[in-house]
Amino acid sequence: MMTIKEIQQEIVDEFSMFDDWDERFQYVIDLGKSLPLIDEQFKTDENTIKGCQSKVWLHADREGGKVIFTADSDAIITKGIIAILIRVFSNQSPQDILEADTDFINEIGLKDHLSPTRANGLVSMIKQIKMYALAYAAKN
Repeated sequence: MMTIKEIQQEIVDEFSMFDDWDERFQYVIDLGKSLPLIDEQFKTDENTIKGCQSKVWLHADREGGKVIFTADSDAIITKGIIAILIRVFSNQSPQDILEADTDFINEIGLKDHLSPTRANGLVSMIKQIKMYALAYAAKN
């Protein structure tokens, strides 16, 4: 079982293989295609992330001591971004999610290459993931 740090490093390494941002965005889009998709029944307003210009749904479940995330978006880049976050945070304990930093996003240069509205959306996604973790940690 990989730690959050290890997964983040793996993503940084993957992004460093590409020479330019066209290739990196294509990779983000490809990652979005492999996203563990949210069940249709969870595509509700309640699961919509506020602060994203495109529609993003995020659902969390608890299995054992781990939080399992699924998501979807109606925009291909956004779908790729949430896919990256889910890869990092899904299947981790609430405590580890809460303690994790997200510096890897700056390391891969993602924030610098997103429009301001997308960058805000990214921040909202991370907030929402941490909110779910907080809720599950409190239930413990």
